[in-house]
Amino acid sequence: MHEERYELGEETAQALREAKASGRRIIAVGTTTMRVLETVAGRSGGSIEAGSGRTRIFIHPPFRFRLVDGLLTNFHLPRSTLLMLISAFADPGGVAGRERILAAYAEAIRERYRFFSYGDAMFLH
Repeated sequence: MHEERYELGEETAQALREAKASGRRIIAVGTTTMRVLETVAGRSGGSIEAGSGRTRIFIHPPFRFRLVDGLLTNFHLPRSTLLMLISAFADPGGVAGRERILAAYAEAIRERYRFFSYGDAMFLH
């Protein structure tokens, strides 16, 4: 799994803490954001602290998400680490997510969605 650098500012960390405390959902826009937020939550036992660092987190089934409640992302290549990440999110803590994601991909193929280009997207929640 590749490494990604991140910086999470105090204003953003505070907004995330307030959202969680008030029961609002945290939606990650992109897999990098997902990896960063889950890394930060994992390092601090679920709390959200500002800071910078690197993430090498490899999210795959079964994975229990601590912070993120939804994900906006594009379609990912078969047999990729990012497909594993969204498979984990499709069935948090379980192993049925891959089949759910592959079913969604089959639907997208039937409906002639454009893959691997700007503008393809899906919302997982």
